[in-house]
Amino acid sequence: MKRLYRSRNDRIVGGVCGGLAGHIGIDPSIIRFVWIIVTLFSLGTGLIIYLAAWIIIPESPREYTQQTTVTDG
Repeated sequence: MKRLYRSRNDRIVGGVCGGLAGHIGIDPSIIRFVWIIVTLFSLGTGLIIYLAAWIIIPESPREYTQQTTVTDG
């Protein structure tokens, strides 16, 4: 099962929309647009939901890469 994480790379504020878009597999701009529309029509409830998601959804784990040392010789 694929876990939901907040995005580290595709974020404007908290990475919630970027993470949700990555989880679903669509463009983050679509999620952001829908979120703005919901927030406007729900008189700010979307903002409260965003803040709750920012707190509840963990940030994506860092990708660890091995560093190789180049020596002259």
